[in-house]
Amino acid sequence: MGRWEPDARGRMGEAAMQLYVEQGFEQTTVAEIAARAGVTARTFFRHFADKREVLFAGSELLLRGLVEALDNAPPAATPLEAVTAALDAGAAFLGREHAHSRQRQAVITANPELLERELIKMARIAAALAEGLRRRGVPDPDAALVAEAGVVVLRVAFETWVNRPEPTDLAETMRDTRARLTTTVCGP
Repeated sequence: MGRWEPDARGRMGEAAMQLYVEQGFEQTTVAEIAARAGVTARTFFRHFADKREVLFAGSELLLRGLVEALDNAPPAATPLEAVTAALDAGAAFLGREHAHSRQRQAVITANPELLERELIKMARIAAALAEGLRRRGVPDPDAALVAEAGVVVLRVAFETWVNRPEPTDLAETMRDTRARLTTTVCGP
């Protein structure tokens, strides 16, 4: 592959995922990722701080999209409806590449350090949603409660979705998960 081939970042992400699946995250080096992608290690570090960042590169975009959707929910929306709007935006972002998401989740689940990082990401999402609800006038502890419930729905729905062998609609899975939570907590 030529030095100036386009989409180096995308090639590195694909190469990293292939290597993580083939030989494990811990056993994969940045040099191997760069070589498979046809770039130098220096190019890798222009795009990613380290090999973990390949798996978490979209986290900030996801967080911003969730908060923006929450902020844009109708003013009359209940706190749970506003969080549901955020989850719908999250589903649109996360639900695009089922096979890639399945691989990514398997790599994360197999590595305690990556799993911890994923849980920290979820905690940041909950904190951001709670802050967004507070901006909408929802007092604590209600803002924190609804935000945390939203993250539980996100996590359970995403796990359900990635564990399906064939792609389905993540947004529908999130709505079903939210309905199950509401039914379980509130009763029929």
